[in-house]
Amino acid sequence: MVGALARIAWRFICILELVVFNQLLYLATWLPTPLLRRFQPFYFVGMRLWSKLFVKALGVDLRLHEKHHKPLPEHYILIANHPSAFEDVGIPALFPVLSLAKAEVRDWWFAGRITWAGGNLFVKREDRDSRHDAYQQLIDTVNSGKNIAVYPEGGCKGRRIFETFRYGAFDISLKTGVPILPVFLHYEMQDLFEWRAPQTLPYKLWQFLTAQNPRANYYVYDAIDPSPFGDKVEYMEHVHKLYLQWQARYLD
Repeated sequence: MVGALARIAWRFICILELVVFNQLLYLATWLPTPLLRRFQPFYFVGMRLWSKLFVKALGVDLRLHEKHHKPLPEHYILIANHPSAFEDVGIPALFPVLSLAKAEVRDWWFAGRITWAGGNLFVKREDRDSRHDAYQQLIDTVNSGKNIAVYPEGGCKGRRIFETFRYGAFDISLKTGVPILPVFLHYEMQDLFEWRAPQTLPYKLWQFLTAQNPRANYYVYDAIDPSPFGDKVEYMEHVHKLYLQWQARYLD
């Protein structure tokens, strides 16, 4: 009884901590644009802290498993499978990356402004011009020395990996010479964490908050140098095969 009350009290404190920090960070997004740009590196740190607090408030047991044999590079293009909405906070909580998200995320109440001010990029997937602009912004971001996170499935597709990946991340890696850092995501309560239309975000957050087994396993593997690959197709196919092997290991 005492243990249960202590857990409830701790969760309440974590949620309160997130709410207070969220409001401060959200208010800061309304600073004049020149000030936001000037202080963007500090806001990026704030966005990452916000992500960590979000994970803690949801009670998700986020674990990073280091499966790499070589030291991880400081500069990389992170890719991951995308089974859930949780990785929108899970990935930046663990890795210093700017993410590419669908344009609809930009319109989410507080989260949209916070991730936008933190430097995240957005794309209208059905709009060719928007995809082209986002592609160029990703290249510019990588060339500026920053790390980016891309989901090569092209969206939140569920627990099973599609038959192929999109080429964007691999093309950018080849053009910039920056390696791919592959991360495989596995949620132990797969049915609960998996995103399914037409589920709403508030409903999904409630599911995370009340999960009986809220463990999220993020497996990071050795970075992949683009130099051995002749083109983006060969590069993509090599990495896609690795993801199918990891899927068989952790999901099958």
